Amino acid sequence: MTLTHILPSLRGSVPDPIGRDLWPEFTITTLSDVTVAGVSLSRLAEWCGTPCVHTAAAVVPGTGGMPSSDELASVVVSRVLEVATAADGSLDVWIDAGLPGSALVGELRMIGRTSTACHRRARIHDAGTSTPSPALEEVVSDVRVGDLVVVPCRGAALLREVDPARRHLVTTVEGSPAWSSAMCGR
Repeated sequence: MTLTHILPSLRGSVPDPIGRDLWPEFTITTLSDVTVAGVSLSRLAEWCGTPCVHTAAAVVPGTGGMPSSDELASVVVSRVLEVATAADGSLDVWIDAGLPGSALVGELRMIGRTSTACHRRARIHDAGTSTPSPALEEVVSDVRVGDLVVVPCRGAALLREVDPARRHLVTTVEGSPAWSSAMCGR
């Protein structure tokens, strides 16, 4: 348990800590954003839409953030679609991404705004499954529709796995596939 869990008002001046070994290289948290290898995840979501994925080198465990020369890690940025209170008092949170099996949901962070609300237990319902994650995770209790959340993943998460419904190829008049210029270079 961290000071920001005990005194949520501290989140107005100190960012929530992260498990440094679980996030990609050069991950930096601010009050309302997470930056990975120099890329603001809030800006990435604005530019690419959600869900989106960013991949960088993984961190060698126990080194305090040294990038791995052969391992990758990813982050999935998603938007909250719905929030409801369950009978047991926990929250049910639906997001627009299908999280890969390598997602570390316990490290989920809200980005895009600063909240000083206390944490609350929540079940994360992703777009890839009809059932929620069995484990209860902690999110800020004032999470709302439209909020951005980011989840780190071990290995390289693929956008086609996170958002299989999004079309990345368009068909030209001649019938051959081509990359859409409006699709963020994915």
